[in-house]
Amino acid sequence: MGELYQGPLPSGGDSDIALVSFPVRGLTARVGFTPGAARQEKTGLRPKAAEAARLFLNHHGLALPSGAWSHHSDLPVGVGMASSTADIVATLRCLHTYLGIPYDLDTVLRVLSSIERADSVFLDEFALHLSNRHRVVRRLGSALRFHTAYITEPGMVDTEAVTGTLQQFYRRRPDAYGRALAGLLDGFSARDPVAVAHASTQSAALSQEVLPKETFETVLAHQGRFGADGVFVAHTGCLVGYLFCRPFSGRTRSDLTTFFASLGHQCSFAQGGFR
Repeated sequence: MGELYQGPLPSGGDSDIALVSFPVRGLTARVGFTPGAARQEKTGLRPKAAEAARLFLNHHGLALPSGAWSHHSDLPVGVGMASSTADIVATLRCLHTYLGIPYDLDTVLRVLSSIERADSVFLDEFALHLSNRHRVVRRLGSALRFHTAYITEPGMVDTEAVTGTLQQFYRRRPDAYGRALAGLLDGFSARDPVAVAHASTQSAALSQEVLPKETFETVLAHQGRFGADGVFVAHTGCLVGYLFCRPFSGRTRSDLTTFFASLGHQCSFAQGGFR
C-alpha cells in the first residue's frame, strides 16, 4: 500500500529507484489453477500475470496441463498498491505449488525483470529494494507494524510514464532524500516505529513536490489533531494516509472517517507490517 520511502539510493546510478514498500494485512491477490477443467479461451489472468506464467513455464521447459485459472484481487489498479506485481507473484507461487517446484526467488526476480519495475511484495519482510534492477539492497525485518487510516484519490498513475520525471527530480534533491532514507534505515535498525513514521513523512513531502496529491497538504496539517505518528503515500499513485504506531480508539476512528469525508473521500483502515 504505497511506500515508506521512494527515492534515489546514495551512490546509486541514475536509473536506480529505491523503495521501501509498505505491506498491509488483509489486502491480497489470489490466483488458482484447477487441473482437468475445460481449457478457457482466455486464461482468466490479467495480461502481466499471463505473461509471467508463460515465462515461468518456458524457463522450466514445461507446458501447463489442461485446466482453468481463477483470479481475485482486493487491490485497485493504478493507485499505487502494487496490484500488477502482486498478480505476478501470486501466479508464480501458484505455479510453484501446483508443479511441485520449490519456491525460487531468483526465478521470480528474473520473470519480474522481464515484465515491469516492481515492488518487493515477493518478500515477507520490509526491504530496501531497487525497483529497476530488481535487487534487494537491505532486508529490514518484520518486527515493526503500524495502524493506518487512508484514502485513494481519483485517477490512475502510469508508473512507467513518470519514471523519467522522478529521476530528474531526485537529482535535484539528493541531500533531502539522503536524510529521509538514513532516518528510515536507522529507525528500522533500532526497531523504532516513530522514527520510521517521521522518515516516511519526509519522503511523502518530497513526493508532493513532483507528483502532488490534492489532499496531502490538508492531511499533513491535521496530523497532530489525530495523534498520528506520520504520513505515508503511494509515491507513484493516488493514496494518502496516516501512520499510527499504536492502535487508535473508536472515537479517533470515527473522527478520521468524518475528516476524510469532509475532503470528499471514504476512509479505509488497515494494519501495516507482518505481525
